[in-house]
Amino acid sequence: MRQYPDHKLLFPSNVPDRIILNLTEDPLTSVAVNWRTSLNVTEGFIEYAKASHGPEFRKNPNSIKAITESLTVAREEEPIVKANYHSGIIKNLEPGQKYVYRVGGGESWSEWFQVSMPGKDSPISFVYFGDAQNDVKSMWSRIIREAYHTMPQMDFLLHAGDLINRHDRDVEWGEWFHAGGFIHSQVPSVMTPGNHEYKNVKLSPQWRPQFNLPQNGVPGLEETNYEINYPEMKVISLDGEQIDESLHYRKAQAAWLDSILTYNPKKWTVVTMHYPVYSTKSNRDNVKLRETLKPIFDKHKVDLVLQGHDHAYGRGNVGSGTSFKSKEGGTMYVVSVSGPKMYAASDEDNWMERRTDNTQLFQVITVAEDLVHYKAFTGTGELYDSFILKKNGNKANVLINQIPDTPERRQIKE
Repeated sequence: MRQYPDHKLLFPSNVPDRIILNLTEDPLTSVAVNWRTSLNVTEGFIEYAKASHGPEFRKNPNSIKAITESLTVAREEEPIVKANYHSGIIKNLEPGQKYVYRVGGGESWSEWFQVSMPGKDSPISFVYFGDAQNDVKSMWSRIIREAYHTMPQMDFLLHAGDLINRHDRDVEWGEWFHAGGFIHSQVPSVMTPGNHEYKNVKLSPQWRPQFNLPQNGVPGLEETNYEINYPEMKVISLDGEQIDESLHYRKAQAAWLDSILTYNPKKWTVVTMHYPVYSTKSNRDNVKLRETLKPIFDKHKVDLVLQGHDHAYGRGNVGSGTSFKSKEGGTMYVVSVSGPKMYAASDEDNWMERRTDNTQLFQVITVAEDLVHYKAFTGTGELYDSFILKKNGNKANVLINQIPDTPERRQIKE
């Protein structure tokens, strides 16, 4: 059996760990909370209050009893991990207000964390990550921390799948939580599953217990297919593995997507899924996914599609059919990678207006009224790509490229 020198990554105690916030269906007035303990802790609580300048918030906090479920994970030649997972949703919060919360019970509590709720009319900023996947503790940790350093007032984090490499390996999930540390506890996350969160079309057993994501998508795909609504932006997660592998869920997600976009009053629509509609290499083409989804994206003028899987970077706007690189284009497609596993990006003059390989990146995106500001940064915090999308009435978005003078980084040979 393998030995794990850092037992805290793997084995829970009575003290809460793996604490994470997730977005809810209504992210202005509620936030979801999740954490883990040993089996000795059979119930958990969330205490919360409006943040105050001093410690007076702790005098009379509100209390919520969490939902508790047990999970045992056993892998061949690895330790059996048993834990209780606790979850709850803090509701009826005031937009624009700052809150504190802690989780636990009895003598075992977390520290107090602070979270800011978005204002009704405020811009929304978020950070988007492609695959973390490999060497998460040692190599991905600097990326999420550099992202937080770059945009500490972010409203949420978006993960486009393959958060880890082996879907049920608990030490890898421990490394993922360790890498984000307190960031997970103060900035809500949303995540869509990748193929590495699945095995034989079976979702990671940790996914639903350890996250607390919306359940408003296709029945059977709770917490993998869902929508989140800000006043001017709809965020949609599609379960790409189920589109690729299941005819039933392919049709069901397509019908669901067309339905919610037909009655969509939001100014901006952002979709995230793992498999790219347009890949950064021709031999990684996802034909079934593109044939299923792109007509719907075109029909409803989806603004941004944020993807992973290809372990390289590419972005470009694509209109109806295959109209590439128009200043008044259609949907902006992005493929990115944040972890250290790298593949080559194609040299073909195709859909990509900016590309790179052998580069860890994160993307900062701000939605403000009629504008989307997008910036991609390398692992050192250097700006690598930038553009603005501007609403133009009922016409296609206007693209304003702001690509820096930095030459494209191309270090992997095909």
